[in-house]
This record gives sequence, structure tokens and C-alpha cells, in this order.
Amino acid sequence: MRNQRKRNCQNVMRLVRILSVCGIGMGVLVWRASGLWHGENPVWERESGLSVPEHGAGTDGTEVPIRGHGSQETDGTEVLVREQASQETDGSSSVGREGAKQETEGSNLAAEDAQESSERAQPPDLSDIRAMEAGVSLDVSGLSGEMQDSLFYSMELPEDVRQRIVGVSYPEGGSVSISMEELRYLRVLHMGFDGQVHIGELIVNERIAEDVLAIMAELYRQSYPIEKMVLVDAYGADDVLSMEDNNTCAFNYREIAGSSRLSKHALGLAIDVNPKYNPYVKQESGGELLVSPAASMEYVDRDLAFPYKIDKEDLCCRLFLEYGFSWGGNWSSVKDYQHFEKE
Repeated sequence: MRNQRKRNCQNVMRLVRILSVCGIGMGVLVWRASGLWHGENPVWERESGLSVPEHGAGTDGTEVPIRGHGSQETDGTEVLVREQASQETDGSSSVGREGAKQETEGSNLAAEDAQESSERAQPPDLSDIRAMEAGVSLDVSGLSGEMQDSLFYSMELPEDVRQRIVGVSYPEGGSVSISMEELRYLRVLHMGFDGQVHIGELIVNERIAEDVLAIMAELYRQSYPIEKMVLVDAYGADDVLSMEDNNTCAFNYREIAGSSRLSKHALGLAIDVNPKYNPYVKQESGGELLVSPAASMEYVDRDLAFPYKIDKEDLCCRLFLEYGFSWGGNWSSVKDYQHFEKE
């Protein structure tokens, strides 16, 4: 029995020396677990004739205390083991918390991306677009061709439009040659000079409403540039101000400049397109040249090349002629390059 115990002590001693390389705490745990550590006089010391070294090699190569005296030795060992366990636990918890935080943040970002994608995938509400003010630009990237086509429409003058034009482009009281019931309010899309799609509006005679819608739809499909298209009432029904701002418009109850005869515009049977670049030109009897708007003198010579010029080869001119309109640029006594009208 004595020899057996001695062999056991020798085996434990070898194991302790191996584990001491990995740190003292493990060695102490093994000694205690072996049941051979008994206070001040361990069995393996008595049996082997060896003693526990006072210092051993730590994991970083420095000497660390292995044993002390009595309770100090036990307490020190327990503190070391507890510190190692605490470090391991704190490290694991910190990594775990950080991993969970990153996972939560990633999930939140993924949810936000999914929501944005869903919002982009949903087409705009057409009723909201119809309620938008004319003249504003419109992002049509989420609209199908069919949806865009539906934004070209004609209706009887709605109440808000009537309120806008009464006393401005439409006379208030007195004798008027056309009733509001004979007029139609048109909403269209057009490509602006800025390369963006804009909402346009016109008032025309009901007799030409469908023709004008078809022409405007084709101009839009061909990206034909029209800078502005709002009711002349936005300029106080002042035709000159509207032309100077290059505004395309139709109805305006007024007389032909320099005469007492009603213009075709007064009946909603005429439309002026990009007037600033396509002015009204008249040779007066005294040789004076009348240009309207006056600031468009540089666009009188139609042999010059410049953008937005309407001539016989221009798409806008060709379309209006195909639908039975006459073009002011073909007139002989005067030239009205912006003007298209129908009987």
C-alpha cells in the first residue's frame, strides 16, 4: 500500500509540473482534486520526499507564488482562480453583448432597407398627382406608360377653375360670346426646358379638346420641349406678360391686338406654343416692324438656327397641321409663329 501511494504521488507530481507551464491555478486545482493536498504537510511531500516549490513559471515567463502558509496559501489560490474565472466570464459576456448589439443593429438596418424598397415599389397615387398644382415638376419613374397616359384628360370647368378665371380671362357679367359650358379644362404632361416632366393645364373649346389632348400626348411621348403651360390667369390675363415668360396657353377672352375683333383665343379655338421663341411679327404701313413680345426681336429672322424654333418641319407644327389646325407662320399679312387655330 505504501508503494502504491508513493507511485500515486509521483504521478501527481509529474502532472503538476506539466500543468505549471499553463499557470499555477490549474495545478492547485488538480492537487486539491487529487485529495493529496492536506494543509501544511501534503501527503505527496511526505511520501515522495519532495516539497512544493515556492515559485513557478507563469504563463508570461515570470515567477508567480505557488504556495504560502496556511489560510493565506488557500485564499491566494482561490483569489487567483476567481480572477481568472471572472476575466473569462467578463470577456465572454462583453463579446456576447457586442455580438448581440451588432446583430440587432444589422436587423434594424435590414428592416429599414426593406421598408424603403417597399415604398419605392409602390406607385404614386394618381389622385394625389391630379390634385397637384399645374406647373410643378413630376417624377414619373414609378409610373407606367398607362398611368402616364391617364394624366392626359379633359373635363368641364371645375368650380375652382371657374373661380380662378372669372373676372380675369373670362369676363364677369355682360355679353360673352362663349359660355363656360362650352369650354373644357385640360390637364397634360409636358417635357420642360429643364429636362423634367411638368404638369400642364389649358382651357380650350370643347370642339378641339380631344385633338389638343392627342397632340400634347404625342409631343410628350417624343420629349418635345415646352417650357411652361399654365392658365393665362396666372399673369392677370395679360397676354404680353404670358408671352414674355414663354408660357404656352390657349383661352383668353380678348380682342386681336390693334383691332376690335375677337381673337380665336377668346373662343378657346387657338393655342400659342413657346411664344418667346416664336413671336408675332407684323410689318406696319410706315415700315416699322411690330414684334410681340418686344423682347423676342432676336427670333424674328427665321433663317437663323436657334433652339425651340417652330417651322414647317417642326414636330409641333406637323402635328397641329395633321389635326386640321392652321399655323400663323403660313399667313401672308402677318406672321404669328407661336399660333395654331382651328375654325
